[in-house]
Amino acid sequence: MRELETAFPEELSIVSVHSPKFAAEQFTSSVREAVLRYGITHPVVNDRRMRLWQEYAVRAWPTLMFVDPEGRVIGRHEGEINPEAGKALLTAMVKDFDAAHLLDHRPLRFTQETAPEAALAFPGKVAVQPEAGRIAASDSTHNRVMILDMTGKVRQVIGSGEEGHADGAFEQARFKRPQGILFDGDLLYIADSENHLIRRANLVTRQVETIAGTGRQAGMGEEPTEGPAREAALSSPWDLALVSNDLYIAMAGEHQIFVLHLDSNIIEPFAGSGIEGLQDGPRHEAMFAQPMGLALNENDTLLYVADSETSAVRGVELTGEQEVITFVGTGLFDSGDVDGVGDEVRLQHVQGLSCANGQVYLADTYNNRVKILYPQRREVISYAGTGLAGYKDDIISVAQFNEPGGLAFSGGKLYVADTNNHAIRMIDLNEGKVETLNVRFDDTV
Repeated sequence: MRELETAFPEELSIVSVHSPKFAAEQFTSSVREAVLRYGITHPVVNDRRMRLWQEYAVRAWPTLMFVDPEGRVIGRHEGEINPEAGKALLTAMVKDFDAAHLLDHRPLRFTQETAPEAALAFPGKVAVQPEAGRIAASDSTHNRVMILDMTGKVRQVIGSGEEGHADGAFEQARFKRPQGILFDGDLLYIADSENHLIRRANLVTRQVETIAGTGRQAGMGEEPTEGPAREAALSSPWDLALVSNDLYIAMAGEHQIFVLHLDSNIIEPFAGSGIEGLQDGPRHEAMFAQPMGLALNENDTLLYVADSETSAVRGVELTGEQEVITFVGTGLFDSGDVDGVGDEVRLQHVQGLSCANGQVYLADTYNNRVKILYPQRREVISYAGTGLAGYKDDIISVAQFNEPGGLAFSGGKLYVADTNNHAIRMIDLNEGKVETLNVRFDDTV
């Protein structure tokens, strides 16, 4: 939509209609946060009761309706549209309506809010490297990555803050809403989600390079989706995990897990057929639905996957039969906030995972909670957060979060990217308390 808005600033007016799939998406406050997070500048309608969805006979997310200058629906497109095809279609429409003297070229003006003026804006993921005493946070809406010391003081800023794609020195590099981040010694791997790229930052030389992706979204051009990494088109890479020289990627836009072989610079699908759904079995036949979080078990033999659209936690065996299994979650339209065992568990758009002490901590994003999965018995219990969106430091039973998206464990603490609170929170697992990391650019404590 941004490409079309830019190409036709005086001819095209876009109005987004948000028809919620998940219960938490009905709230206008949640929609507002999403509008700010993604920098949407056109009007957005919250169709919380699905009225417009029904009146326009919509069947799929997303659906584009084309309305002519006289208010008549003249076209419909289900699914994402290729920007170049969209531009060609609109060019023809503009020509026809101009010839009929129907098109008003006066620009529309809207008032709009902007992302908060804070150290972090909608941080998506967090990583911790205790041996180096540093924390990384993907400062997603500021289009950069922050390297902090363990007290929250900013040590390095990776990216200029300007939206775009540019390699080079930290001060000149550009990102577009980065998400997953991963330490590997003095290297930091970054899932540059909206650029559809994998980037690598050298924390010693202070240089950023692109190691996978063309910058075009898979499915929108003719580029292959596997092979030499810089020649392959990716689609919304969201999180990362590293085993030896294999970098696993939660490719949310492809409903698959990819692997980038760092020794050969070859990228390929590792698990998932590419069909959206929930199906276990051999890794290439299994189905995922917008995987957005990854975590490895303690001996790197199992890759846990936060399968967000199915509100499920999945596992991919990295040894043996390499099967895909489901721990909790039952389908694309099954969500809720229910603790329990196996198929009775209900999560709501879980996005983040972290393993510790044989347990898997879950960022149950739309439930505003952190939960614990005991994988051997497939049991999930609520751990921290009340379930209500809010911001409160306290003991875990009364603390509040607002759509947490990423987790990292280190030194008896669970670090939480509390996305809509623009904060990194810390849960002391021994004391059962939540506090906020004081992210700052100076020496103030």
